[in-house]
Amino acid sequence: MHPAFSVIFLTTLIGVGQGLFLALYTGQLYSVVNVLPVQDSHDFYGLGSLLALVFLFGGLVASFFHLGRPERAWRSAAQWRTSWLSREVIVLPAFMGMTAIYGLIHYFELNPVLFSFSGTITVDLSLLVGAVNTVLAFTLFFCTGMIYAAIKFLQEWATPLTVVNYTLLGGASGFTLATAFAAYIGSELVAFYGAWSIIITVVALISRSASLFRNARIKHKSTMSSAIGIRHANIEQKSRGFMADSFNTREYFHGAPAMIFQAVKWVFLVLVFPVPIVLLSIGLGSQLANVLLLAFIVQYAGLIAERWFFFAQSNHPQNLYYQTV
Repeated sequence: MHPAFSVIFLTTLIGVGQGLFLALYTGQLYSVVNVLPVQDSHDFYGLGSLLALVFLFGGLVASFFHLGRPERAWRSAAQWRTSWLSREVIVLPAFMGMTAIYGLIHYFELNPVLFSFSGTITVDLSLLVGAVNTVLAFTLFFCTGMIYAAIKFLQEWATPLTVVNYTLLGGASGFTLATAFAAYIGSELVAFYGAWSIIITVVALISRSASLFRNARIKHKSTMSSAIGIRHANIEQKSRGFMADSFNTREYFHGAPAMIFQAVKWVFLVLVFPVPIVLLSIGLGSQLANVLLLAFIVQYAGLIAERWFFFAQSNHPQNLYYQTV
């Protein structure tokens, strides 16, 4: 498939926003049960939520560049009963709205205690809002992944690993950003977020490697014979029938040389996984916020390459027909 950069930025940016919110809420949950120290509502949770919204809004803006008629964008939600894209279109604004409410509650400290357990664990308004938003965050990951996993004839995408990888890569980038954010704020949660960033990144490496291993060994259901309707043991295409390109040849094939295609794979494997882990380890050991921020920047650059490769690797059956110029 031809990778559209608007979709690449949409999926990676909202993934960071989702992961960052999940990191913030995880830290709050740990503080509620007295495992971690309580953080400042105004600066840590309020500004952290604003940062998550910046990435989510950036992804939303990027999505409009993929629309032929942006003024009709609202119609994309009409098929929510059958379309994962429509469900994503509904869940994304809901998640953004709840993230904004969560941040405002903390920023203005409008956070009354609703009830408590045994006098030690208190449940306030932000904790309840955060719980609802956590469900929305994972629902959004699921909807985004299923947009591609539900396309059965693109066998590289049609696997549960697609949803798993979207979730883990978004979580890894969000927790890495949370580590840098905590360092700049001066929070005591730097080591906590850094450790979880490394763990999630390692798990994401295992999951993404599994999908690469699977896709390299796919036996495609479509063949040259089925593409042109001729049953013969030896078919070799010399021409596709015309010399100019078309919508099909532009949109359903990435068009990059094989060397570039392979290079992008190794670039993302290096930038998304080992380099951020090394930088996180150095940053945590030296307490240098700039190194932790660099870990996020490098990982996000790798995610752009990873998402390009994800789209480019899917082999549309029509490419069996439109092969040779």
